[in-house]
Amino acid sequence: MASPIAQIKKLRGRSLKELGTRGRQELSKLGERLLGSRIGEMSDTALLQEIAPRFRNRSAETTAALILERLCAIVNTGDSKSSAPPDAIPQSFFPSLSHHNEIIAAMESRFPAERRALIERADRAVAGRFDLMGFKDLSFGDPIDWHLEPTSSKRAPLDHWSRIDYLAPDVAGDKKITWELNRHAHFVTLGQAYSLTGDERYARCFVAQASSWMDANPPNLGINWASSLELAFRSIAWLWALHFFANSKHLTPEFVLRSLKHLAAHGAHIESYLSHYFSPNTHLTGEALGLFYLGTALPELRRAKAWRETGLGILLDQLSVHVRPDGVYFEQSSYYHRYSADFYTHLIALARADRLYIPREVEERLSLLMDHLMWITRPDGSSPLIGDDDGGRLISLGERRPNDFRDTLTTGAAMFGRGDWKFVAGDAAVETLWLLGPEGLASYDAIKSEPPLSRSHVFLEGGYFVMRDGWARDSSYLLIDCGPHGTDGCGHAHADALAFEFAARGTTWLVDPGTFTYTGDQRSRDWFRSTEAHNTVTVDNESQSVGAGPFSWNYIARSEARHFIAGDGPDYFEGAHAGFERLADPVTHARSILFVKEDDEHPLAESLPPYLMVRDRFTAAKRHHYAARYHFSPECRAETDGYRVKAKAASEAELEMFAFGPGTLVTRVEEGRVSRCYGHCETAQVAVVELESEGEQEFITFLIPQIATGKVLVERKPSSRLGDYAFEISSATTTDLVMTGNKVGDVECEAITARAAIVWARFSKGDPHASGRGTDRCKFVRCSLFDGKKIEIRGVVAFSSPTTVRYCAIRSIGDRLEIAVEEASLFELKIHGKVSEVSVNGTSHKIDPNRRSATADVLLRLTFARVGWGWELINEYMRPSE
Repeated sequence: MASPIAQIKKLRGRSLKELGTRGRQELSKLGERLLGSRIGEMSDTALLQEIAPRFRNRSAETTAALILERLCAIVNTGDSKSSAPPDAIPQSFFPSLSHHNEIIAAMESRFPAERRALIERADRAVAGRFDLMGFKDLSFGDPIDWHLEPTSSKRAPLDHWSRIDYLAPDVAGDKKITWELNRHAHFVTLGQAYSLTGDERYARCFVAQASSWMDANPPNLGINWASSLELAFRSIAWLWALHFFANSKHLTPEFVLRSLKHLAAHGAHIESYLSHYFSPNTHLTGEALGLFYLGTALPELRRAKAWRETGLGILLDQLSVHVRPDGVYFEQSSYYHRYSADFYTHLIALARADRLYIPREVEERLSLLMDHLMWITRPDGSSPLIGDDDGGRLISLGERRPNDFRDTLTTGAAMFGRGDWKFVAGDAAVETLWLLGPEGLASYDAIKSEPPLSRSHVFLEGGYFVMRDGWARDSSYLLIDCGPHGTDGCGHAHADALAFEFAARGTTWLVDPGTFTYTGDQRSRDWFRSTEAHNTVTVDNESQSVGAGPFSWNYIARSEARHFIAGDGPDYFEGAHAGFERLADPVTHARSILFVKEDDEHPLAESLPPYLMVRDRFTAAKRHHYAARYHFSPECRAETDGYRVKAKAASEAELEMFAFGPGTLVTRVEEGRVSRCYGHCETAQVAVVELESEGEQEFITFLIPQIATGKVLVERKPSSRLGDYAFEISSATTTDLVMTGNKVGDVECEAITARAAIVWARFSKGDPHASGRGTDRCKFVRCSLFDGKKIEIRGVVAFSSPTTVRYCAIRSIGDRLEIAVEEASLFELKIHGKVSEVSVNGTSHKIDPNRRSATADVLLRLTFARVGWGWELINEYMRPSE
């Protein structure tokens, strides 16, 4: 824990409101430690003081019995008004709980595999064996030792919670493991199993383990009272379990009474130690949701209304803070983004069940959160683990891969009727059945599944750039990270500026390696959030952002997105970061990526596959060592072959990586690690491209899947300007030419002359009427210019603009040319050959038949100008070819 001096330094510059809140919390801790206030299980008399005044004329036992009767009414009828005592408060919980028979039938008919898995997990919990996060078959002793961390055999002391240094491995091991068990998610699993089978073993186990926990964890003593978020999650699990077991003979009024005492203590603790300033992220919103749950489910408690209002108020206040305007969660963590989506999903579902008004803004922001989850879902249904992941869940209503977020998306689709979310989520999720009930499942079934309307998307505030060539299982996908490092202390961020993930034709090739641990292993913690552990570049073996402990940073890289163009042809991204400008000789890293998507005009087997060109540039004065790393999925195996890296996936799909630079590049494969869930780690391979040189540098890397009909080859071609690059990518039927430039002078290669940052052109091989060499013997198909002024395909077409344009694409379809152009006011086209129509940004212009050229010996010259929102042809003439 931080020293008193360090804590005082942290308070400098804080607001009076923050100082007041922190001061009250410190005084509360002091009172608990010195005076023993709120320590130990409360008496019946003390509990009655926590009951709403209208119920205080009864004994504690009678109050508990009435609460149990109300729970039974909710579960058995779905309407507590019909059977609860007349002076009880009508209250509903989640609708699934009152549809017992329908859920049993649905689990048996539609989800038999999930039913078997659920009961197996419940049986293991009865036996005291647990799978927690990435840890399998853990035992915490018999009886369970609720303070034990079994992987390190560390047992946290039963001191006042504020005195336990839970971040210290020598005190608590990896506290996440201890806390995960003590969230009691398995109590919900036991309840589900009881609901499906009626087997009293599960109820008996729940009562026994909950009683054991209460014996071992007196209020405010021990590690399990050290985090208000853990108390909130535990409260939510207990509330679900109490409803599930309401009809069991083992759920006696005596047990309910004791549970009520601890839940009241949980609520009081959460309310006193809300993470307004300690961790105002998902800690704060998760705690608020816990208060909302307690206030909604236990209206008999004196503080119930205040808890519900406080919880709802925080969740509403934090919504615009935690969710950026584009829908990205503000900590730059996909896993915590999913947490937030779950929090607000539960809030809306519980509020609807209780007929409580929720402002429209909540649904709007939740929709944005869901949109982001939809966009980042890979073709194989998994999601990237960007930033930290802690491996936990709000509650676990079903079993699925830790990096599969589609249950959240499925429930969102059922709540909002979104066909695009359903298309990406796929089959109905068992979690939706348990959360929303049969009605929610029916709503999901009724939605028409439709793919999203677009294929590429930018999250401008969050700094994520997603590109696809489709939404099918065999589509290709690229996700680039070029946004803020995080927010406030950036505790859950990684040093991942300009990193990306890549999947081609349904195979996930390059991944973010994940998190693995927080406090269990400092070396692993440092590595997994370093630049070396991401698909980007280190300079002199340094990380872009410099960590300081498990959740802090000494230096943070600033990112800048310069271009994002999603056109009809390839998509293009360019960005930079200043992470290495702190070096004695400052270095700026700029990266541009060209994503050449599947060509819709050709069958898959006859065209080039989707591929990437990654261009890394470095401005520097002195000598530096540069290393670009590409982390393969654990299912892939890779090996070097000269300047190439060959990779093969478990599906037998193949990918080759080609690297080019100004000097001698070293390409090698090293062993790395990937963690797809907290606590679990797999070996995986990493391709490394290294360069050590002086002054400004750049190297270019191609990532190209191979196709069944023959090799796809990459060849560097000679270009007219020193320092510029030209490459030919070819299959048996198709040739692409890609050129890079500095936008100052013209660069020429074969049939192309251009002045731009990047130029791409596609040709179809085997034109029987063509003459010459290389692309001169191919038929022009289409081309794209990025950030430039000029592109000419010799003998076909030329585009030129007096000013730099972001993007220009030209496509030849018979005797028609399609032009797409951005950020231009005037441009000229020179056309060789017969053209009857030119379309500019969707507006067609017929060419005068009298001026239409019939052969390639005649040049048609057209000048277009922007007028309002459209383009007009302002000049047109024909003359002999130049």
